[in-house]
Amino acid sequence: MKKVAVITDSSACVPQEVVTKYGIHILPLILIFEARSYRDGVDITSQEFYELLKKSKKLPTTSSPSPGEYFEAFRKLGKQFNGILCITHPPHLGMGFSSATKAKEMANETIPDVGINILPSRSPAIAEGFIAQAAAQSAASGHNLAEVTREAQKMMDRVQAICLLDTLYYLAKGGRIPKAAAWAGSLFKIKPILDATGDVRLIERCRTRERALHKLLDIMKQRTDGKPVCVNLMHANVPEEAEALKAEILSKFVCQEFYVTDFTPVIGTHTGPGLIGLSFYAVNSR
Repeated sequence: MKKVAVITDSSACVPQEVVTKYGIHILPLILIFEARSYRDGVDITSQEFYELLKKSKKLPTTSSPSPGEYFEAFRKLGKQFNGILCITHPPHLGMGFSSATKAKEMANETIPDVGINILPSRSPAIAEGFIAQAAAQSAASGHNLAEVTREAQKMMDRVQAICLLDTLYYLAKGGRIPKAAAWAGSLFKIKPILDATGDVRLIERCRTRERALHKLLDIMKQRTDGKPVCVNLMHANVPEEAEALKAEILSKFVCQEFYVTDFTPVIGTHTGPGLIGLSFYAVNSR
């Protein structure tokens, strides 16, 4: 049997090539849009979702996989692996950690010989992809569950995440920030930059989107101190802008890995279309 499986949910924005290369197991979150349920990344594409979101007067709701869905995933993986590392989004941002923990308790009775660790990320979705990748690379090297979990925790301490929102409207509508902040952002066309490395916080307000995009790169440069980087560039239905930014990053940074990923609709529900997110870490920062 193989040693360790790595599982996370679709909010982690793990690049598809990384999922395929390392066999990371992805559980889709659920989008409920106008009384219809969609499995994130399965029943609806990111492009279809953001087009619907632009036209909708009411925000969709989202839900994490249920304890039963996590349990079924653990049960299936337990037939092939001796250990399972499950990485969830932060407990205060959804029910994933709670559901996975309940599923682990159920699995302890039915597959007691399979070790299961539940690791909640300190950061929201935008930083989880590299955490899952670090764990999967460790698992692919034949490490045991404790070692794989340690590698994930190390990456959690290293990875940075920042994002540019086109508007604060969706965060306010979803109750995530005070209404006044969204009003100001809409009225004066301010483009907010958020730090999503830990607790989400506003760090910059730029007057134009062009200036905000340049500011993203300035922040990444400051935080990596000129060292080689690994980058995951995420976007919410602005592929041309993402490609242009990719070219600029590749010209200004030494990138050992670079991915461009559609930003998950589950989190995009709260940020809206037009988001540009950067998840990155300095390669030799150990």
